[in-house]
Amino acid sequence: MRKTVTYLLLAAFLLPVCRFTADAGNDRKQRRVQRDTTMYSDTFLDTVDVNRVFMVNDYTMIGFEGGVTLSRMQFNPSYTQGWRFTPEYYELTLTRYGKLFGYMPYFGLKVGVAYGHEGFRMEMNEETGYIGRISGATECVYDVAEFQTLAHFHYDVGHLKLMLDAGPYGGKRLRVERIGEYVDEDIRYSFLDSDKRFDYGLKGGVGFALVFDPVELHVNAKVRYSWSNLYAPNYRSEYYFSFAYPLDAMVTAGLHFQITKKNGKTNAMLRKEAKNIVFGEVSE
Repeated sequence: MRKTVTYLLLAAFLLPVCRFTADAGNDRKQRRVQRDTTMYSDTFLDTVDVNRVFMVNDYTMIGFEGGVTLSRMQFNPSYTQGWRFTPEYYELTLTRYGKLFGYMPYFGLKVGVAYGHEGFRMEMNEETGYIGRISGATECVYDVAEFQTLAHFHYDVGHLKLMLDAGPYGGKRLRVERIGEYVDEDIRYSFLDSDKRFDYGLKGGVGFALVFDPVELHVNAKVRYSWSNLYAPNYRSEYYFSFAYPLDAMVTAGLHFQITKKNGKTNAMLRKEAKNIVFGEVSE
């Protein structure tokens, strides 16, 4: 009986001590994990191998936009000119969002076809009173079909998306209309042997979108700079070359439709996964 009482008294005394020791050890371990966690920067955690197969906005969409074009030329020798307004520009695109260099979730590729215009409108030189003419025309418009491949960058904030595009394009001048009282009627709607019909250059722009899955409303301001001269440089003279490179600005708006589902994790989510991989589950 005495031994039993002794054992009970020892158990009653040692149990709180053991519990206190275990709790203290757990507290030290928790503090050590939290302290060690703070030693590693987000840059380090970003290098931890986390499955990044799916990224934010990793999806595909198809869209149609329409708008207007303002056109002029980069002439050499130069002429006094203004912007020519044409109210027809149409674009059909396929955009694929994905990761850049296996990590950045802000990248995409946009390919598509477009129908637009190039042209010029001569104005009077106030000093000389002279109005320039090309093949008798003081104004000219070209219908152009093109194919584009653009690098697409975007940044999403809630239902708002900010966008930037840049890349090459290639196309063909399909039709020409020369305007002016000195234009020969035989060439008013005809290409000359000296005219160059193949068009190519750089295209880019900025814009924003209102996103309401699975539909997006896009508004863009674009610039297209052609590297293809309108005509052979020596069409006037073998000694004095002439150049005319189209420069166009377009403003467009249209609807884009998401044809695949959005998947992904934000950078904050990936960082949290990395922290759990390094330290295990850490309570907040």
